[in-house]
Amino acid sequence: MRSLMSVLFLVIFCTEQMTSSATIAIELAHSTCCGEFTAVKIPVKKVVSYQWTSSSCARRAIVFKTIAGREFCVDPETTWVSGHIDKVDKRTRV
Repeated sequence: MRSLMSVLFLVIFCTEQMTSSATIAIELAHSTCCGEFTAVKIPVKKVVSYQWTSSSCARRAIVFKTIAGREFCVDPETTWVSGHIDKVDKRTRV
């Protein structure tokens, strides 16, 4: 009886460890942080999507993804960025 209780405790403990580790791994896989911003204005016709960086990053930024699959970090305070976001949103809603 005592060995059965020990095995059950061990199984519950291991299961808890696996599920909490999986959550952290998923969050890390989807978080992108930017070290530097691009100084080049990206043509809006080449931008297919965008995402905000994680709130855990030191600098908040927007990451534009192009048709070619390249990603560019841009400062959200830059004047042309909000126009690009609006145009991408309009394209994806239609």
